Amino acid sequence: MTRQHHLRGVLLASTACVLWGVSGVAASHLFLNNPRITAMWLTQIRMISAGLILLLCSQLGGAKPLRLLAHARDGWQVVSYGLLGLIPVQLCYFEAVKVGNAPVATIIQFLGPFIISIYFLIFKQVRPTRAEGIGMLMAFIGTLLIVTHGHLNSLAISPAVLFWGGLSAVGVATNTLIPRSLLPRFGAPTVTGWGLLIAGIFLMALQPMWRLHLTLTISEISLIGLIIVLGTVVPFWLFARSLSDILPTTASLLDAFEPLAATICSVLFLHIQLTSFDLFGGLLIILAVMVLSLNVRKMLHQLHQRLS
Repeated sequence: MTRQHHLRGVLLASTACVLWGVSGVAASHLFLNNPRITAMWLTQIRMISAGLILLLCSQLGGAKPLRLLAHARDGWQVVSYGLLGLIPVQLCYFEAVKVGNAPVATIIQFLGPFIISIYFLIFKQVRPTRAEGIGMLMAFIGTLLIVTHGHLNSLAISPAVLFWGGLSAVGVATNTLIPRSLLPRFGAPTVTGWGLLIAGIFLMALQPMWRLHLTLTISEISLIGLIIVLGTVVPFWLFARSLSDILPTTASLLDAFEPLAATICSVLFLHIQLTSFDLFGGLLIILAVMVLSLNVRKMLHQLHQRLS
């Protein structure tokens, strides 16, 4: 792998993470300016549209996405990925953004690798290393600072933000674990496309989007298009493409650009005020997850060796 290819991979992955962060800010702007827009409605639009676009691109690229549904086991796995992985990581994240703000929601969601480490400890008896233990402690302290602002007898954010943000962090973990055997065989665009489409159709069956009567402005329609294309389709493709130039460990470390982008854009464009506790707690969580991400990949490799 040449230095030029490595730089290209870093730029692709970094851009993807920045776009994910910006999409959260765009959603926050929509919720603030049109309170009638719900997280459920926006998630359905995003999932179904982005899923269809990814599957179409996959077909045009010669990947033949229908192959994934040829075997029942693979089909059920992608259904699980959509319902248990993508719904929490997208719907619950948007709910956290709606009741709170994009920076805090993104930072709490960023605790996903922490959840994965706990999963391996409880269910796979993989004990954390010293570095992982330090990372977990840093993540705990960072979360505590954001949630309490240093006052342990009260909450500085609403319980709803903590609830939806926590579920989105669990979604990051399931979103990582469930499709791991499908991705090498079918590719990220196909697997993600089917997962998004299945999840969107499931949510639409629960609460059809056409029941919500909305009047949207041109700017709001543009923001929705940005969330679908630049906040979903493009970053998924960029991130998947980056993995041919850089190691997954490097790509996972670059995830830190997502909460950073969400924070910077929220302060600049939405004028959201963050306290020193929010900033320091967020920094601790980002540093902790960077430590944990290096070891989560090793744990996934160990699990793969055990299963093979």
